[in-house]
Amino acid sequence: MNLRGKQVLNMTLKKEWFDLIKSGEKKEEYREIKEYWLSRLLNENDEVIKFDYVVFTNGYAANSPKIVVEYKGLKCATGKKKWGGSDQKCIVIKLGKVVG
Repeated sequence: MNLRGKQVLNMTLKKEWFDLIKSGEKKEEYREIKEYWLSRLLNENDEVIKFDYVVFTNGYAANSPKIVVEYKGLKCATGKKKWGGSDQKCIVIKLGKVVG
């Protein structure tokens, strides 16, 4: 899939979550509300960046498996425990279809 000219968010996942997203079962990914993630998801005016896709990588090796998923937005909420969420508020990245 050619992602040239598209706004892409790159994220690394453990195998359990990677496989659930790849299968289409998991429709959200969670990240702690920390400066690192806020700096990646908000622009200099603190506005949410509109991504087209999320590229998930399973691991850190150069040949690690990757999938491309539609980005459907984000919100601040508690995540579903079955998908790795907790009782604390977090950044919820909403996902669409796996497209690559």
